[in-house]
Amino acid sequence: MNSPEQLDISHLIWQTKYRQAESDEQSVEASWRRIATALAAAEGSDADAWAERFYGFLEGFRFLPGGRIQAGAGSPNQVTLFNCFVMGTIPDSLEGICDSLKEGALTMQQGGGVGYDFSPLRPRGTVTRGAGTIASGPVSFMDVWNAMCATLLSTGARRGAMMATLRCDHPDILEFIDAKTEPGRLQHFNLSVLVTDDLMQAVREDAPWPLVFPADQLGPGESVQTVEREWPGRGSIPCRVLRTLSARELWNHIVGATYQHAEPGVLFVDRINRDNNLYWREHIAATNPCGEIPLPPYGACNLGSLNLVRYVREPFTPMAELDYDTLATDCALAVRMLDNVTDVSGFPLPAQAQQARGSRRIGLGVTGLADALMMLGEYYDSDQARQSAADIMRILRDSAYRASVQLAREKGPFPHFDRAAYLQAPFVQGLPEDIREAIEEHGIRNSHLLAIAPTGTISLLAGNVSSGIEPVFADHQVRKVLLPDSGNRSLTLEDYACRLWRQAPRRCAVPPAYADALSLEPRAHLAMQAALQPYVDNAISKTINIPADYPFEAFREVYERAWRMGLKGCTTYRPNDVTGSVLESGSASHCCDAEREGD
Repeated sequence: MNSPEQLDISHLIWQTKYRQAESDEQSVEASWRRIATALAAAEGSDADAWAERFYGFLEGFRFLPGGRIQAGAGSPNQVTLFNCFVMGTIPDSLEGICDSLKEGALTMQQGGGVGYDFSPLRPRGTVTRGAGTIASGPVSFMDVWNAMCATLLSTGARRGAMMATLRCDHPDILEFIDAKTEPGRLQHFNLSVLVTDDLMQAVREDAPWPLVFPADQLGPGESVQTVEREWPGRGSIPCRVLRTLSARELWNHIVGATYQHAEPGVLFVDRINRDNNLYWREHIAATNPCGEIPLPPYGACNLGSLNLVRYVREPFTPMAELDYDTLATDCALAVRMLDNVTDVSGFPLPAQAQQARGSRRIGLGVTGLADALMMLGEYYDSDQARQSAADIMRILRDSAYRASVQLAREKGPFPHFDRAAYLQAPFVQGLPEDIREAIEEHGIRNSHLLAIAPTGTISLLAGNVSSGIEPVFADHQVRKVLLPDSGNRSLTLEDYACRLWRQAPRRCAVPPAYADALSLEPRAHLAMQAALQPYVDNAISKTINIPADYPFEAFREVYERAWRMGLKGCTTYRPNDVTGSVLESGSASHCCDAEREGD
């Protein structure tokens, strides 16, 4: 049987985060009915039939839509069903900066997290070409955004989250890297450096690394040496070299700050853009706050996760197996539900609606992977487990793309679809031949279909299944849950698979294939992420837990190996004096931790 606290956490999460009090919802089943009915409204005359199918899919937490969908679908309030947005390119002017701040506030007010690339802002100390004033630099404006987010929270808005990125060749990159070394500063931001292939190659060669900014935005007095660079929203332009440092010095600074303070993360931006299905019309320089959806300006993430523990048959027995056929069928239903979100959701800004409806991006993923592997008797750090995980994602990829083609036949392809260009995208070229032929004939409904989110809160809602593709954190843990009045409540929770194992007579301790996040080597985390990335057209949110005594040289190699393995980003967490210990606090390093439904 479920423990009282296990039942309590699911009920508490539903009651505090997803229940619509204004409609007097009395049960999670009533919430499922509300969500199913709201999403089926996009089906026209067949809405009632689809509502029943959607409800059956939500029952038992088989499919877990993103937090904003669960909280907002069918709501009379002005909210968005999209979890997070990347905002527009910030203009390098005071008026443009203020307009961007306003857009972010309006988006967060409706429940959306935001991501920004601060690279377009002039570096600290440079002179403007027009007004002749001295720039304070991008990091100073991040403090303004952070204060805005804190102010919104004080009004009772949903706990906010923001992502800030900066180019690895921006002159203020060192200040950006060190921005969170001061405890409490920028606490509503996650930070990630946009790392290019050129930087990684320069690190290998111990070459000099120029820090640059567009020449036409700088006043007199700065260096006259110029180089050509691709710049957000501007293409290839002349940039002045304002400073040169060693590439290895910069890389060690990035990794050293992360080793000591858990941030910044790293986004391999060239790979993100090279592998983007809409490569011909977008330049991506930011992600949603947890990193699994790289997005263009005003792009949005529309997320949902299949709960893998619901597909394991005869768990913990020699006959244990995953029901791949049902998984494939359910994947198609999930694609339809998420596609409908685009039609029924409101948007804080018209530009966001235009971008979302033009590409119809969705991010279907999985949660409960580690628990499912345990139930199958497969140790997380094993070739067998990685192969099983890859098989799951391959089936999801193929099923999702086939379902999206079928939706295109029924409802039309996404408006930005360009048949010839789309079929040349590297990810699309890796699809099975029959899917590529179907896309050529019928088009496809959604530009992107797959992402793996952290799923922290929705996994708690489902009975504390393991989050996303993360290993089990611990068989028991103390979790602090944020309450609406800004207080919190501590609960001792038991992992779903461990609890299921102990329900059988004469069983104790943990399942034979048990592994927790802190006992696994960092290479095991990387290997699992790398096994799945080839089947994910967006990206993967994954935190690599690092022991406090892990040597710095080995830590640096984790990031370099991530680049070599073809990942789109890398995030680690090592206990430290600034952010504390995961074991003591029960929370992750970033503002998008497991206490909130960030995705």
